Amino acid sequence: MDVFVQQLINGLTLGSIYGLIAIGYTMVFGIIGMVNFAHGDVFMVSCFIALITFLLLTVWLGVSSIALAFLVVLVVAMALTALWGWAIERVAYRPLRGSFRLAPLISAIGVSIFLSNFVQVVQGARNKPTPPMLSGGITLFERDGYAVFLAWKQVLIMVVTAVLLTGFWYLVQRTPFGRAQRACEQDRKMAALLGIDVDRTISLTFVLGAALAAVAGVLYLMYYGVVSFSDGFVPGVKAFTAAVLGGIGSLPGAVLGGLIIGLIETFWSAYFSIEYKDVAAFSILAIVLIFMPSGILGRPEVEKV
Repeated sequence: MDVFVQQLINGLTLGSIYGLIAIGYTMVFGIIGMVNFAHGDVFMVSCFIALITFLLLTVWLGVSSIALAFLVVLVVAMALTALWGWAIERVAYRPLRGSFRLAPLISAIGVSIFLSNFVQVVQGARNKPTPPMLSGGITLFERDGYAVFLAWKQVLIMVVTAVLLTGFWYLVQRTPFGRAQRACEQDRKMAALLGIDVDRTISLTFVLGAALAAVAGVLYLMYYGVVSFSDGFVPGVKAFTAAVLGGIGSLPGAVLGGLIIGLIETFWSAYFSIEYKDVAAFSILAIVLIFMPSGILGRPEVEKV
């Protein structure tokens, strides 16, 4: 029971990070019907932005308040990563929006490779460690020498994910921008005829998705304390898997899928073989999609006539 509770905490923490990345996938897919495969590498770029900003504040400028440093790192990472998201949409995706369906996909893969290699050249291929951003926690209970520990950074990750999910759900469901998003999702041509700036709506969706990836990047760096140029691919694929599992196009579904993937990984690593944790996660995905093709919370796609 002790190991179960500890792995439950670890799985919810990891799943929360996957869920934040998955929201970016599901927002972009929902509005333009395209899988932004560069989103995982945008997440990786945000990790490096957070690392450089944190080192500048603590080592060069001598900022001693970890809370202040974390807040500044979060704001800077969100701003710069959102700028990256806007530039990627403007340069790599918008010119291909009216092209054949595979063109944006090929462009997304190209952007992903460009970002990965760019960071590798600029920052090097070695892992980059960072000093601890947040330490400490509480021991929930202890039995036979095994302590179930809840770290403050795990609490922060889960709370931030819950707050952002609530905020973005409200944004999509209750604001004029959210109505514009849903109109573009249903029919972009009709939305444009009704006076909605489709290009602006899509650009802002990319910006918001990149900003969410930045939050996930800061939390990932805080949790693991190390980042590499190759850290965009695997979390990106798992976050996309989470979005599909939860029902792509559904914000709660994206987070739910992330939590499921995180729990499967941690429990499989604890009770079975860690080498096959990814196999277990993708096997569960395949089984769910066989019986629920739209995902857990996804809506069946209606064919327009």
